[in-house]
Amino acid sequence: MSGPFLLSDRALSLKPSSTVAVTSRALELRRQGVDVISMSVGEPDFDTPTHVKAAAIAAIESGKTKYTAVNGIPELREAISAKFARENGLSYAPDCVTVTSGGKQALFNAFLALLNPGDEVLIPAPYWVSYPEMVALAGAVPVAVPTTPESGFQLDPQALEARVTPRTRMIVLNSPGNPTGAVFTPEVLEAVAGVAQRHGLIIVTDEMYEHLVYDARQVSIGLYAPEHTLTINGASKAYAMTGWRIGYAGGPRGVIAAMNALQSQSTSNASSVSQYAALAALDQHEATARFIDMARGAYRERRDVIVAGLNAMGLPTPTPQGAFYVMANTDRIHTDELEAARRILDDARVAVVPGTDFGAPGQVRLSYATDLNTIQEVLRRIGTLLI
Repeated sequence: MSGPFLLSDRALSLKPSSTVAVTSRALELRRQGVDVISMSVGEPDFDTPTHVKAAAIAAIESGKTKYTAVNGIPELREAISAKFARENGLSYAPDCVTVTSGGKQALFNAFLALLNPGDEVLIPAPYWVSYPEMVALAGAVPVAVPTTPESGFQLDPQALEARVTPRTRMIVLNSPGNPTGAVFTPEVLEAVAGVAQRHGLIIVTDEMYEHLVYDARQVSIGLYAPEHTLTINGASKAYAMTGWRIGYAGGPRGVIAAMNALQSQSTSNASSVSQYAALAALDQHEATARFIDMARGAYRERRDVIVAGLNAMGLPTPTPQGAFYVMANTDRIHTDELEAARRILDDARVAVVPGTDFGAPGQVRLSYATDLNTIQEVLRRIGTLLI
């Protein structure tokens, strides 16, 4: 760009998403009146629970619409501290907890607070698309640690340790994972904790999908290496509160203080009304648990239908143990996942996410956070490509 508005090296370093073309094409088809089914959205299709919405309305009506402390209202930080102890067995005092505008901000604050230019960060692949980009924006170097569909995308601690170098600073974990739905076993997590302890590494664990687990046991790695672990979570997935933008982190007091300082110079506090809504989700945990049980049961049924359907048509798809995504091998449609996604969109009128930006060549991601009738129609449409 000419003139005074030259972009920074930081902005120019961001990789353009390889999914943009597919997304733009889907939007264009819809503008033309074409019936496109989207299986790309990583968002619960359930409404926010009634008791959570009621708490938000009460907060508005009582005037709780002002600035709060940068790190969140004390009542919410106390509730998060209690949640960590009750559900995860983790001991984070309220001043070791911070509230952010979504889990993504908690992660970004953590990377800025903990990474220096040139530090290396180990990230199991396939990975959520934002991890490598956020690491790079912090000046550090993302290092992928591949996992395989044959293992259910389970992490191999020996493969992880083999990639440790003198510049390695951090391990990023996501279990249950986006995009794979993999849930790392307690044995794997304990071994990864040992890697961190032997090499003096930081573990940043993203546990946003912790309540959406079906055939596995969800464990927080902070149980095995509390002094090395920063735990990230939020209200988005389990409580169907994506638009409310509430994330949080628990960890060592000094790290949380640094994250708070960064937040004070960027976004300041998360939405006051959203904080009171999240407080209700955590404090009224019996009502929230009933909602989670309902949603988890529905997701499990949907998962079983879509996995069976994709495998039956010759698109190998491991059964995910958590979250609400599947990763399907699309070699029968095309060996290039971008071209496969384009064909699925143009010819079957289904929008999926190519695995390119997830570090998953030859695969596409489908979200089953939608109703069973839609899933059956998606399977029928994709099946027409393989006749």
